[in-house]
Amino acid sequence: MARIVGLDVLDVRFPTSRELDGSDAMNPDPDYSAAYVVLRTDEGPDGYGLAFTIGRGNDVQAAAIGALAPMVVGRSTPDTPAELAALSAELVGDSQFRWLGPEKGVAHMAVGAVVNAAWDLAARRADSPLWSFLAAMTPEQIAGLVDFRYLTDVLSEQDALDILRAAEPGRAERAAHLRSAGYRAYSTSAGWLGYSDEKLVRLAKQAVADGFGMLKLKVGGSLDDDVRRLRLAREAVGPDVRIAVDANQRWDVPVAIEWMRALAPYDPYWIEEPTSPDDVLGHQAIAAAIRPVRVATGEHVHNRVMFKQYLAAGALDVLQIDAARVGGVNENVAILLLAAKFGVPVCPHAGGVGLCELVRHLSMFDYVAVSGTDADRAIEWVDHLHEHFTDPAIVRGGRYLAPTQPGFSARIRDESLERYAFPDGPEWRDNPA
Repeated sequence: MARIVGLDVLDVRFPTSRELDGSDAMNPDPDYSAAYVVLRTDEGPDGYGLAFTIGRGNDVQAAAIGALAPMVVGRSTPDTPAELAALSAELVGDSQFRWLGPEKGVAHMAVGAVVNAAWDLAARRADSPLWSFLAAMTPEQIAGLVDFRYLTDVLSEQDALDILRAAEPGRAERAAHLRSAGYRAYSTSAGWLGYSDEKLVRLAKQAVADGFGMLKLKVGGSLDDDVRRLRLAREAVGPDVRIAVDANQRWDVPVAIEWMRALAPYDPYWIEEPTSPDDVLGHQAIAAAIRPVRVATGEHVHNRVMFKQYLAAGALDVLQIDAARVGGVNENVAILLLAAKFGVPVCPHAGGVGLCELVRHLSMFDYVAVSGTDADRAIEWVDHLHEHFTDPAIVRGGRYLAPTQPGFSARIRDESLERYAFPDGPEWRDNPA
């Protein structure tokens, strides 16, 4: 019987702030980073996972992941749905570690990184990409992955089974469609707040030429600048391409409403994170005031309970899961089921370090086995840092190709780990900030 014999954690950072890649109204100079975890086994293969951060504090996140080692090292490799559910429940439910959340922040993201590494390991051992590994499970096995505590007033286990059983017909056809046609993407690569107008226009036109039917711009620095930039983008791509905007939590509620009314003439498709991600009622008020413009959020929503409140309150129109913010695959399965229960489309947050690689598996699983539809759905695409992964996300013609390699696509190349290790890797040692 294979066993986990070690848990390694590395602090890996990429100097994206040098070119202002990733810049937005709240995060002007991010260095995209990963607290990277390796579950080593005595028989191989190993399992890989990560928590995404934007630089300072990545060492804190790495330390939190390392603190979970005593709960993981020495146990048998979790291969079955029941074993993966048990591991998630044990890590999330540890009372002393949970006290630091509960189920939120650095502690919960650490759990998510380890849980995701365990799923990567299980899918590798099954010789299957994660999306297919998950989608091959029975409705009962999938429902068994979910912690329904705190959800049963809106989503019971029977509700979940009904959703999953309704999606069973056509699973094979949808999986085949993914393998042949991929999954729709939208591009954020043109829209970083630190980019010049010329660069914005050039990249927006290029994105449309590359097959994207939707772009996203960062907003929230200056209203005059945002009006000008959105006008330029609309002129560049024409009336038929969707343009979403993202304020990254910049505004108070009244400001968000006023700002979006000023941008409305340029037909924004959604406003993302218009205010604090903890403010469900604020999002509800904004959504009511600015429709038909949609409200999207999720990349900083802590857990399934917060998503339950957003959905029950009608406070979001587009739900954005994040592969590395919540407690891993198990909790994201719960969130996908919640979205299906409320009939809300899921358009994941991606970009960052490894988020495109990971979250494509979750959207594809959702399409095959949960919602059964890809209508009004797309996965965010940011075209950088993919070269550092052994199974990089690939987008062609505006669509994510379905992963075919075993696992959750989280493994970073050894040479990248060596070069970008912080603070002693040569990229940081030879180019101090």
